[in-house]
Order: sequence, then C-alpha cells, then structure tokens
Amino acid sequence: MDIRNLPAIAVLSDAVTVCEFQGIKIIRVIHETAEAGISLHGGHLIWYKPADEDDVIWLSEKAEFDTSKAIRGGVPVCWPWFGKAGTPSHGFARNSQWSLKEHRENEYGVIVALELEDSEATREIWPHKFHNQLTFEFGPQLKVSLTSTNTDDADWSFSGALHSYFQVGDIKDVVITDMGQSYLDNIQNGKACQGDEKLTFTQETDRVYTQPQDTVTISDSKLSRKILVTNKGHNAAVIWNPWQELSISMADMADNSFETMVCVESTIHGEGVTLAPGESHTLTTHIAVSK
Repeated sequence: MDIRNLPAIAVLSDAVTVCEFQGIKIIRVIHETAEAGISLHGGHLIWYKPADEDDVIWLSEKAEFDTSKAIRGGVPVCWPWFGKAGTPSHGFARNSQWSLKEHRENEYGVIVALELEDSEATREIWPHKFHNQLTFEFGPQLKVSLTSTNTDDADWSFSGALHSYFQVGDIKDVVITDMGQSYLDNIQNGKACQGDEKLTFTQETDRVYTQPQDTVTISDSKLSRKILVTNKGHNAAVIWNPWQELSISMADMADNSFETMVCVESTIHGEGVTLAPGESHTLTTHIAVSK
C-alpha cells in the first residue's frame, strides 16, 4: 500500500492528518507548498516533496515499518550518540515513540513539532534526564531542528546527527562540494585523510568531514538540480553511500537502491556537546533545491 495515500484516522487541520501503517502513526502534511510525512516512531521524516519538484528525501523501497528498528531512509534522528559509541547504534531516539506537541500552518507552509522525554526505558540505556523537541518547517524549503535540553541535576554530554538521505537521479553522476578536504574515513577504520574539493562516487563511501562549510552542495545532473544542505549546531558532515555489496547485505535495501541515494548528515561528532542543567543545544539542517 502507498503510505502517502493511507486513509486518515484523524484530521488535525486543513493541511495535517494522522494515518497509520503497520501500527505506526504517521503525521501527514498536504499543503499547497509541499507534502511530507513523519513517523512518530523515531520522530522520523519519511518523505518531503516541495510543490512542482521531485522528491527530495529518499526512502528505501524495502523499508521496514517495525517499532523494534529504525526505518531505512528519510531523516533518522541519531541521539544521544552517533555511530557505535553505545548500544543501540546511533542511540535510542530513532527507535523511540515521539509525541506530537503542536502543529501550525499558514499560506507559506506548515510547522510540526514533536517531543521526546526520558523514561524508565531510556534511563536504563542512558542514565540522564532530558527533553528533546524536533521541529519540522515544511514549505518550498525544509528545515529540521533538534533542540536538546538537560532537565537533570548534573551535566551530561551527547553527540548525534540528523541522518538525511537524499534522492538523486544516479549516484555516479552526483558531485558534492563545500564539504571541506579533511575527513575521517570509516572504510579505513577512521583514518584521517585529505581529499579533493569535489567528491564523486565510484565505491562505498563513509566519511566524517571535520571542516565542512555551513552549506554543503549536492549537484545532481540527472535530475538537473542542486540540493543545498545548510547545517548549524554541528561540528562535522557525514557523507555516506553503501554501494552495491553493502546494499545487498541489508534486508531493508534493494540491491541497486544505492544508485538513487546519498546521505549528507548534520553531525555532532566525537566528544560532542556538554550541557549543564537547564541548558539547551539545537542541531539544524536546512534543505533547499535549486535548478
């Protein structure tokens, strides 16, 4: 079944409805400026399409909607750590149930805010109190903001990412610029490397760029567009494409689906950010498309 056309189980406004797929609630946005869907499982953006434009966000055709795991594609929220710094990998936020906090709309677009707070289950994994607000601003452009607040009585530190998967025409024709030249190569066990000013793809790529410009550009000749990814509150940009061998090994990716996706992630890497009680930090990615 096409998840974009599921029957509504609740109507929240002219532009915002709730539907359900395999037990997972989805906040669906249909507005004259854009369409989008957010899974409350993971606080996970699963599609975004500006009016009169191709899809910007990639979702695996074999994505598994299962509350025991993260959804492949979209914009998973990696928090309170990135990668394999703890268990589960990329943290628990992308496997947690988020709550709808508010939604607003006007002629320019729609804003949807979700929240996640510590619980007995999260404190068994990570023994700290917190409040996260995840805000989506939908219109001709997309802005995703994750604000983390320390509601505990002691300092804690975190890392993470807005793990954005982008739809491209053909990865072999994609060029990425403005990511900087210094990176850690996860294919080589995190080896520090120096690269070119332009990144093209001929094999599996998994890099943490440590000196990116605020805006990283994805040039996609097949779809005749550029995707401008502007990040704030980050200290790195992760760029990933699994290529064919790794895609084949993953049950939730089709064998050749690597050809139409690339990840460019707003990332807090390494030791991360330390918050004192009452302090907050916002990690943002802003996505714009130009022809």
